[in-house]
Amino acid sequence: MAGPIETRPTRRALLLGGGVGLVALAAGGYALSRRDHFAGDEIAADALLEAVQAGEITLIDIRRPDEWAETGIAAGAHPLDMRRGDFVAALSGIVDGGRDAPVALICARGVRSDRMSARLAEAGFTRIVDVPEGMLGSAAGPGWLARDLPVVRP
Repeated sequence: MAGPIETRPTRRALLLGGGVGLVALAAGGYALSRRDHFAGDEIAADALLEAVQAGEITLIDIRRPDEWAETGIAAGAHPLDMRRGDFVAALSGIVDGGRDAPVALICARGVRSDRMSARLAEAGFTRIVDVPEGMLGSAAGPGWLARDLPVVRP
Protein backbone atom coordinates (compact mmCIF):
# COMPACT_ATOMS: atom_id res chain seq x y z
CA MET A 1 0.00 0.00 0.00
CA ALA A 2 1.21 3.50 -0.76
CA GLY A 3 2.16 5.78 2.10
CA PRO A 4 -0.08 8.36 3.72
CA ILE A 5 -1.48 11.24 1.75
CA GLU A 6 -1.77 14.85 2.73
CA THR A 7 -5.30 16.12 3.24
CA ARG A 8 -6.66 19.44 4.42
CA PRO A 9 -9.86 20.31 6.25
CA THR A 10 -12.57 21.71 3.99
CA ARG A 11 -14.22 25.05 4.44
CA ARG A 12 -17.40 23.07 5.21
CA ALA A 13 -15.72 21.05 7.97
CA LEU A 14 -14.33 24.16 9.59
CA LEU A 15 -17.61 26.05 9.36
CA LEU A 16 -19.55 23.11 10.79
CA GLY A 17 -17.06 22.75 13.62
CA GLY A 18 -15.47 19.51 12.46
CA GLY A 19 -13.12 18.63 15.31
CA VAL A 20 -10.62 16.89 13.07
CA GLY A 21 -10.40 20.00 10.90
CA LEU A 22 -9.75 22.21 13.89
CA VAL A 23 -7.04 19.90 15.19
CA ALA A 24 -5.44 19.81 11.75
CA LEU A 25 -5.53 23.57 11.48
CA ALA A 26 -3.88 23.95 14.87
CA ALA A 27 -1.23 21.39 13.97
CA GLY A 28 -0.48 23.07 10.65
CA GLY A 29 -1.61 20.09 8.56
CA TYR A 30 -1.68 16.35 8.94
CA ALA A 31 -1.35 13.11 7.04
CA LEU A 32 -3.98 10.41 7.13
CA SER A 33 -4.03 6.93 5.70
CA ARG A 34 -6.45 6.53 2.79
CA ARG A 35 -8.05 3.54 4.51
CA ASP A 36 -8.60 5.36 7.77
CA HIS A 37 -10.00 8.65 6.58
CA PHE A 38 -11.98 10.06 3.70
CA ALA A 39 -14.44 12.48 5.29
CA GLY A 40 -14.66 16.25 5.41
CA ASP A 41 -11.32 16.64 3.66
CA GLU A 42 -9.86 18.01 0.49
CA ILE A 43 -7.39 16.06 -1.62
CA ALA A 44 -4.98 17.02 -4.38
CA ALA A 45 -5.71 15.58 -7.82
CA ASP A 46 -2.48 13.56 -8.06
CA ALA A 47 -3.02 11.90 -4.67
CA LEU A 48 -6.62 11.21 -5.64
CA LEU A 49 -5.62 9.44 -8.83
CA GLU A 50 -3.47 7.06 -6.81
CA ALA A 51 -6.35 6.32 -4.42
CA VAL A 52 -8.78 5.76 -7.32
CA GLN A 53 -6.36 3.40 -9.04
CA ALA A 54 -5.94 1.47 -5.77
CA GLY A 55 -9.73 1.09 -5.50
CA GLU A 56 -9.82 3.01 -2.23
CA ILE A 57 -12.22 5.77 -3.27
CA THR A 58 -14.90 6.38 -5.90
CA LEU A 59 -14.37 9.49 -8.03
CA ILE A 60 -17.41 11.34 -9.35
CA ASP A 61 -17.06 14.02 -12.04
CA ILE A 62 -20.06 16.25 -11.34
CA ARG A 63 -19.64 18.61 -14.30
CA ARG A 64 -21.96 18.97 -17.29
CA PRO A 65 -21.76 16.76 -20.40
CA ASP A 66 -20.47 19.68 -22.50
CA GLU A 67 -17.58 20.08 -20.03
CA TRP A 68 -16.78 16.36 -20.25
CA ALA A 69 -16.73 16.64 -24.04
CA GLU A 70 -14.42 19.68 -23.92
CA THR A 71 -11.77 18.36 -21.50
CA GLY A 72 -12.43 14.67 -21.11
CA ILE A 73 -13.35 12.95 -17.86
CA ALA A 74 -10.79 12.27 -15.13
CA ALA A 75 -9.56 8.69 -15.56
CA GLY A 76 -11.43 6.37 -13.23
CA ALA A 77 -14.24 8.86 -12.63
CA HIS A 78 -17.94 8.20 -12.98
CA PRO A 79 -19.50 11.09 -14.91
CA LEU A 80 -22.61 12.16 -13.01
CA ASP A 81 -24.09 15.57 -13.84
CA MET A 82 -24.88 17.29 -10.55
CA ARG A 83 -27.98 18.89 -12.11
CA ARG A 84 -29.74 15.52 -12.35
CA GLY A 85 -32.87 15.40 -10.25
CA ASP A 86 -31.93 11.91 -9.13
CA PHE A 87 -28.26 12.74 -8.38
CA VAL A 88 -28.31 11.36 -4.82
CA ALA A 89 -30.08 8.16 -5.90
CA ALA A 90 -27.71 7.71 -8.85
CA LEU A 91 -24.68 8.19 -6.60
CA SER A 92 -26.13 5.69 -4.12
CA GLY A 93 -26.36 3.20 -6.99
CA ILE A 94 -22.73 3.76 -7.95
CA VAL A 95 -21.58 3.06 -4.38
CA ASP A 96 -24.05 0.18 -3.93
CA GLY A 97 -26.10 2.13 -1.39
CA GLY A 98 -23.17 2.63 0.97
CA ARG A 99 -23.47 6.15 2.26
CA ASP A 100 -20.29 5.55 4.25
CA ALA A 101 -18.28 4.68 1.12
CA PRO A 102 -15.44 7.11 0.38
CA VAL A 103 -16.42 9.37 -2.53
CA ALA A 104 -14.41 12.19 -4.11
CA LEU A 105 -16.11 14.93 -6.10
CA ILE A 106 -14.42 16.85 -8.90
CA CYS A 107 -15.74 19.77 -10.95
CA ALA A 108 -13.97 22.47 -12.96
CA ARG A 109 -12.45 24.61 -10.19
CA GLY A 110 -13.70 23.23 -6.87
CA VAL A 111 -16.69 25.48 -6.30
CA ARG A 112 -19.48 23.09 -7.29
CA SER A 113 -17.77 20.11 -5.66
CA ASP A 114 -17.59 21.99 -2.35
CA ARG A 115 -21.29 22.85 -2.53
CA MET A 116 -22.24 19.30 -3.54
CA SER A 117 -20.14 17.90 -0.67
CA ALA A 118 -22.33 19.82 1.77
CA ARG A 119 -25.51 18.64 0.02
CA LEU A 120 -24.38 15.01 0.17
CA ALA A 121 -23.47 15.33 3.85
CA GLU A 122 -27.04 16.53 4.46
CA ALA A 123 -28.25 13.45 2.52
CA GLY A 124 -26.35 11.16 4.88
CA PHE A 125 -23.08 10.53 3.04
CA THR A 126 -20.30 10.48 5.63
CA ARG A 127 -17.05 10.16 3.66
CA ILE A 128 -17.12 12.85 0.98
CA VAL A 129 -13.83 14.33 -0.20
CA ASP A 130 -13.59 17.52 -2.25
CA VAL A 131 -11.03 18.10 -5.02
CA PRO A 132 -10.71 21.89 -4.63
CA GLU A 133 -8.33 22.38 -7.58
CA GLY A 134 -10.79 20.64 -9.90
CA MET A 135 -10.05 19.78 -13.50
CA LEU A 136 -8.95 23.28 -14.53
CA GLY A 137 -7.09 24.50 -11.46
CA SER A 138 -7.79 27.04 -8.74
CA ALA A 139 -6.00 28.72 -5.85
CA ALA A 140 -5.90 25.24 -4.28
CA GLY A 141 -3.69 23.76 -7.00
CA PRO A 142 -2.98 23.46 -10.71
CA GLY A 143 -5.83 21.06 -11.49
CA TRP A 144 -6.13 17.61 -13.03
CA LEU A 145 -5.34 18.74 -16.57
CA ALA A 146 -2.31 20.92 -15.73
CA ARG A 147 -0.92 18.02 -13.68
CA ASP A 148 -1.15 16.02 -16.92
CA LEU A 149 -3.23 13.32 -15.26
CA PRO A 150 -5.07 10.89 -17.55
CA VAL A 151 -8.49 11.58 -18.99
CA VAL A 152 -10.93 9.55 -21.02
CA ARG A 153 -13.15 10.96 -23.75
CA PRO A 154 -16.90 10.50 -23.42
